Amino acid sequence: MTTLRLFGTYTALVTPFREAGAGGSAPNADAPIGAGPIDWEAFERLVEDQIAGGVEGLVPCGTTGESPTLTHAEHAEVIRRTVQLARGRVQVIAGTGSNSTHEAVALSRSAEAAGVDGVMVVVPYYNRPTQDGLVGHFTAVAAATGKPVIVYNVPGRTGSDLTADTLSRICDKAPNVVATKEATGNVLRAQELKRRLGERLAVLCGDDALTVAMVAVGASGVISVTSNLLPAATARVTHLALQGKFDEARTAHFALLAVHEAMFIEANPGPVKAALAMEGKMRDVVRGPLAPLSEKARETLRVVLATYGRGA
Repeated sequence: MTTLRLFGTYTALVTPFREAGAGGSAPNADAPIGAGPIDWEAFERLVEDQIAGGVEGLVPCGTTGESPTLTHAEHAEVIRRTVQLARGRVQVIAGTGSNSTHEAVALSRSAEAAGVDGVMVVVPYYNRPTQDGLVGHFTAVAAATGKPVIVYNVPGRTGSDLTADTLSRICDKAPNVVATKEATGNVLRAQELKRRLGERLAVLCGDDALTVAMVAVGASGVISVTSNLLPAATARVTHLALQGKFDEARTAHFALLAVHEAMFIEANPGPVKAALAMEGKMRDVVRGPLAPLSEKARETLRVVLATYGRGA
């Protein structure tokens, strides 16, 4: 099994798209509504910006990457290209979750074949399994891959909460479950996981606005949305906190706080894609059922970025 040193900032990469029918080509009848094909040039620039900004890892095909709207072929290609572009300079942890255990197993095996360092598997959404069902799901996925597995708990998106008791049971059954991305918005949950499981399980913050607080109770880093836009600034906050320099970390964190909040004024990844488009980094295109940012949200975002000093 690959050894992961989960310590620092990991960017939950967005997936840049071209407009449907861009360049005069006819829209693809099989393409999802609201966007055309993946913009690979923008994706390559995004990856290079992250590495130059000092992040420790890349997380392609998470929900920030609009994984539910990617075709299976696109999903595999995004992961393959991320590994290829990273060239070992940073770790690659591929999102391979699904609300079907069979599909999550298949996606995890495909990512392993592409050469990722680990996989991240979200709690199954919509079908709301019992806690026993969650144990079965994650142990089945873990057994199907030789790669380290990060469990992603985001009840606000999935409708199910993976409890501390259940995660402990999963860890007992699946030695290659090595971490959790904790996105409950609850620092107490992160604290409880570290109290129970200690070094057995790394905890990664799943909410940019809580990074410093969660590091203070034992988290070892963050899987970040904001770092798509501000990789160096986001990584600096994480590094300062992990070094125990909490006064400096808090000051740097507060400077970013309005940006973190703006990234969720409407459904993620709409705001961060709009911000990247304002900087000329990619097109402001999301796939249905997501919609472009409202004008009110867009104006709020412009003000926040200008106040931070980025301009728009």
